[in-house]
Amino acid sequence: QVQVMQSGGGSVQAGWSLRLSCSASGLTFDDYALGWFPQAPGKDREEVSCISFRGGVTYYADSVEGRFTTSRDNTANTLYLQMNSLKPEDTAMYYCATSTNAGCPDTWRSPGRYAYWGQGTQVIVSS
Repeated sequence: QVQVMQSGGGSVQAGWSLRLSCSASGLTFDDYALGWFPQAPGKDREEVSCISFRGGVTYYADSVEGRFTTSRDNTANTLYLQMNSLKPEDTAMYYCATSTNAGCPDTWRSPGRYAYWGQGTQVIVSS
């Protein structure tokens, strides 16, 4: 049974930082790319970062490039998202997910190609 558990998040002021974590069990963690998908109220989930199975390749959406950094620790089966210089428009429920592929290109910004999802963690950024 695959389980994906998230932690982190919270409510901060613009310009501050937060770190999200995502741990998975019940699967071969380092076989798959991993993604982060924020979902703002009334909007679809949109992938903002992806990291390949060994962590050597990362993709970022233009909206977070230079501010967010994704990383993974395959020895701990854990994915991270370091979010710096947060903006009010970053406010969303953030979901992590395991890809169906080892790399990012074929699944980038395609939520339907991600297999297992965390429960979500709320990020609120006030101005």
